[in-house]
Amino acid sequence: MWHILQAASIVFDKSNFSSPLEIDNKYFPLKPGTTMIYEGKSEDEPTRDVFVVTNDTKKIMGITTRIIHDDGYVKGEHEETTNDWFAQDDQGNVWYMGEYTTDLSNKGSHEGSWEAGVKGAKAGIVMEANPKVDDAYNQEFLKGVAEDKGTILSLDEKVTVPYGTFSNVLKTKDFSPLEPDIVENKYYAQNIGEIKAMSIKGESDVESLVQINGTGKNNSSATD
Repeated sequence: MWHILQAASIVFDKSNFSSPLEIDNKYFPLKPGTTMIYEGKSEDEPTRDVFVVTNDTKKIMGITTRIIHDDGYVKGEHEETTNDWFAQDDQGNVWYMGEYTTDLSNKGSHEGSWEAGVKGAKAGIVMEANPKVDDAYNQEFLKGVAEDKGTILSLDEKVTVPYGTFSNVLKTKDFSPLEPDIVENKYYAQNIGEIKAMSIKGESDVESLVQINGTGKNNSSATD
């Protein structure tokens, strides 16, 4: 249980963010101007996800966060648009500070939106600075709205997606007590970020990285 205890000891401290916009965690780098495009299937229907690292920022709990703009498409129809807010602490942990999501397929519903520090919501960890197998952590927390959790299963996966083949890939198990029948694996390549997400229980969704545009493409293998 040592690793789990270690993960739980990562404490959110507002004074620990001297350069929150410099998100260079090797498993989750966010370089402004980068666009990552994912394609896959959800319940046998084709999906596409466009993940844009913007130059825009939002101040949350006194911390300047990086805005990621995420658009989801199903069968070519624009179904969801989301702004996600991330910041990196001085140790290199990347924190998820909230999201504002709009479900275009459901009358513009904002269900699932949350912001750290508002109505009891707490920032979560999206990627640890020094991840270890069996580490477990909250990715987000607003009771009854956003309770996603992650556990690290492996650091040495080999994964092929349309964008390429990667070694030493980090694999997580993602789940939420709000939807206990749904479990997902995610895969993160060093100096790239998320390359694949796949449902393993409750759903049949899969999504893989097909393209990177912008500044991140040139630097994806330049640093170690």
